[in-house]
Amino acid sequence: MDTTGCGTALITPFRGDGSIDDRALYALVNWQIDSGIDFLVACGSTGEAATLEEEEWLTAIRIVLDAAAGRVPVWAGCTHNSTRTLVKLAEKLTRVRGLDGVLSANPYYNKPTQEGQYQHFLALAQAIDPLPVILYNVPGRTGVNLEPETVIRLTEDASNIAAIKEASGKLTQVAALVHALPQFGPGGFKIFSGDDNLALAAIGIGAKGLISVASNEAPREMGRMVRAALRNEWPLAREIERKYARLFEANFWESNPGPAKTILSMMGRCDATLRLPLVKPDRAVRQRLERLAGELGLLREAPLPEGDMRMF
Repeated sequence: MDTTGCGTALITPFRGDGSIDDRALYALVNWQIDSGIDFLVACGSTGEAATLEEEEWLTAIRIVLDAAAGRVPVWAGCTHNSTRTLVKLAEKLTRVRGLDGVLSANPYYNKPTQEGQYQHFLALAQAIDPLPVILYNVPGRTGVNLEPETVIRLTEDASNIAAIKEASGKLTQVAALVHALPQFGPGGFKIFSGDDNLALAAIGIGAKGLISVASNEAPREMGRMVRAALRNEWPLAREIERKYARLFEANFWESNPGPAKTILSMMGRCDATLRLPLVKPDRAVRQRLERLAGELGLLREAPLPEGDMRMF
């Protein structure tokens, strides 16, 4: 896998009635790419994939692919705590033209052992080979950590396990993977930070990029920050990080993607609607988000209306 840089963990915009707003999603993808983002992740946790029906999930992925039109790589989220169900869902993705990879998180709720996670991800990789698999280690959401030793076993036994989104918050795990796995060349295993606030630290250790929540709202600047770090232009990278550090925190003042969708709605990019059990941030949080978005200049990013098109 050659993909590096900053990728956006895209939100899935909904209309007020809770249906997917396909026009807003299409426009978001174009804005992301026009802003210089390096790749896109559709229907991950930030995309509220857990609340999407199967047909909606496939539709959202196809919209992102259609809008991207090959300009940047597109990965699709595919996670389930039943290995059998995961494989059935993932096999559907092998029939989606143009998809560049499948991002899959630890099995949630079951709390499997390392051997259980190994067999789970191996079954996924074998089912969709040669489509690349990007492991997603996010113990804060799933209740289990994918240890570096298990990742190493998986890369040895499945050649299409190509990368990991590491969101454990443990930089020692990033370091262990960097030291143990080949990082360079087309066959090199890629490590991506899954935390905006740890991206520069992870890249300093050897990660090849970031899968970002904040780039939903600030794709141009997040892309610049990550690419500067990858080029060893650390003063610029740190300057951008310092400016947007409050946004990294604000996106988790309430459950993600609530704050990000709220700011995007203020920017005129989409409605702030979430699907239950998630609800919109309360009034006090919305006021704080609006103040922060204004201070960061994000509200200047609002698109101009075009005739009678009511896309947003």
